[in-house]
Amino acid sequence: MTLATITGWLNTAIWETSLSATHRWQAWLIQMLRILIATARDIAGGLPTLRAMGLVYTTLLSIVPLLAVSFSVLKGFGVHNQVEPMLLNLLEPLGEQGVEITSKIIGFVDNVNVKVLGSLSLLFLFYTVISLLTKIEQALNYTWRIQKSRGLIQRITEYTSIIMVGPVLIFTGIGLTTTVSTSIVANTLASMEGYGTLIWLLSKLTSFLLITGAITFIYILVPNERVKLKSAFTGAVAAALLWKITGWLFSSFVAGSVKYSAIYSGFAVIVIFMIWLYLSWLILLVGASIAFYHQHPERTSSRQRVLRLSARLREKIGLLVMLRVGQSFHRDNKKLTKKQLSKNLDMAAEALALVIRPLEEHGLLTESCDKHRVYLPGKSLEHIKIREIWDAVRSAQESTHLNPDNVASDESVESLLQNINESVNNSLDDMSLLDLVESSQASKGADITSVNSE
Repeated sequence: MTLATITGWLNTAIWETSLSATHRWQAWLIQMLRILIATARDIAGGLPTLRAMGLVYTTLLSIVPLLAVSFSVLKGFGVHNQVEPMLLNLLEPLGEQGVEITSKIIGFVDNVNVKVLGSLSLLFLFYTVISLLTKIEQALNYTWRIQKSRGLIQRITEYTSIIMVGPVLIFTGIGLTTTVSTSIVANTLASMEGYGTLIWLLSKLTSFLLITGAITFIYILVPNERVKLKSAFTGAVAAALLWKITGWLFSSFVAGSVKYSAIYSGFAVIVIFMIWLYLSWLILLVGASIAFYHQHPERTSSRQRVLRLSARLREKIGLLVMLRVGQSFHRDNKKLTKKQLSKNLDMAAEALALVIRPLEEHGLLTESCDKHRVYLPGKSLEHIKIREIWDAVRSAQESTHLNPDNVASDESVESLLQNINESVNNSLDDMSLLDLVESSQASKGADITSVNSE
């Protein structure tokens, strides 16, 4: 049996097997293999690794301000003493270097006195922290194929709540775990024969669950998308497992190596710290990719990746999107979300986003700010001209430096294009979106009448 035969058999078994026709455990196994293959395909593309590198740079600039802000908040709740144990736990794979880095960071944080900072310095402190969260959101939005980030006001309010509430919940959980593990009952059980191993296993399990909970918290709150708890938890479990395994390998083969000290001398600690930061961010993005494919299993196939749309397809999708949104608004039906539009038009959400964005930029379409984020017409239907929709979709991705007016042309070509535009204008004849909605409704009514008469 050749390698090509084996590969062909695996591709058929994984991608062409109907999950509904197999046993539940077989369907689960095939789906997990699809998710892992799709995640590996994303990593092989290279962009997750580049984004992880960018996050390393941002983290180095923001870690002290972030901990300083968190420290000042945690101090009010009396759990600020857990900052150092948490850092020691996160940097445990670095061995002795982790202890050294932790002491340096804590020393920097202690030197930052928020009370004596001026208003400008305090503003810059929060700006640095929000910049880090913005970079994390952009990386997770890319993983979730989200084209639109949060607005400035929404970003500030939600990030502030994350900064204020997140550390309190995490460190309170760590504090409770430490209290329970060091209690008299726990020490008594640990001293009893057979119970010491049980206490050790429970402490490791609790640590794993805390890490999983923190990552789940990030996956749900940070992306500009409604993430299901089950999908976020699945990705968080995978990320936590991968983080634990990578940490063990890192401490065994990298942190304990004398080569880095021989090559980088006094900079070895910084180099090892940056490598661990890179691996940690990459693991976070890998878990986010698993969560995305778990929530959207239909996107695991490489055939679902949409990169470009032809001009004809953009025009048709733009008109259909505006028609569906106009119909739901005109008939006062249930308004449509992006997911519902994608399902209605049988079109991948990425392709839909390429068309929706120019419609929003031209004020023809708007997204509500409520929990479900439905789409509404940008203005009254009679004031939205079909020609506006046509022009908005056709001019997508044009810029001031790259548009038809800046291209060297010929009089014959310009005359031909002018005739084409005039023909389009004459055929549309000042037609509005309301006319299109009513025409669609009338045609459906005529079809129903025809069927009834037959």
